Amino acid sequence: MVSINGANIELVRRGKGRPILFLHPHIGLHGSEALIARLAEHAEVLVPSHPGYGHSELPKGMSTVDDMSYLYLDLLEQLELRDVVIVGASFGGWLAAEIATKTTGRISRLVMIGAVGVKLGPRDRSDIVDIFATPRSRWEELSFHDASFWYRDYEALSEDELTVIARNREATALFAWNPYMYNPKLKARLHRIRVPALFLWGDADRFAPAEYGKAYCAAIPGARFELVSEAGHFPHIEQAERVARRIVEEIK
Repeated sequence: MVSINGANIELVRRGKGRPILFLHPHIGLHGSEALIARLAEHAEVLVPSHPGYGHSELPKGMSTVDDMSYLYLDLLEQLELRDVVIVGASFGGWLAAEIATKTTGRISRLVMIGAVGVKLGPRDRSDIVDIFATPRSRWEELSFHDASFWYRDYEALSEDELTVIARNREATALFAWNPYMYNPKLKARLHRIRVPALFLWGDADRFAPAEYGKAYCAAIPGARFELVSEAGHFPHIEQAERVARRIVEEIK
């Protein structure tokens, strides 16, 4: 645990070298282990559990992703990190964008993996699948090229693991339910991101389709968009080796 302005935040640090801050998706850290291990062979990887997720505390008064972004800016300052590569997956990509629109003083580049966080389509229709209104089996089908990557035997999980799953879902409801998975103000701020940004998107993503990702990418000056084959919304899980290799190529 690391204390940031009085809040105890769960933080894993692995490897040595240039710092990579990995911001996990709304599903938590389950499934991200292989990517983290590969990145740690080439860099120092910092992996926090977001406030309210995992075993991290939820600071009093924190209720938006915008709020959360300031905590991570404080984390970078407290740990005296510079030249940081932020890798954000899905909800974590939203958080990465919020951070970078405020300041990139300690940040060298972004890698946005299936990022959410902005409203791009018609007002009366969600850009992405509503996880709160979609049965779990259907959500898995839409989110993964191969849903077996997400399979869990819930009856075999420990009390602690089940508690983490419940906390992750509760925190997602707090931060991303209304409005659903976006900040109405973020789109107009994306021009402030003045570091290189790479969008990696699963070619089989039916949770947040590639058209959404391309439009998101186009709103950030100079950002690039690449598809990852045989992957859904979480290519860092389904294609961990290839995604890690692509990130390492970016930071060399």
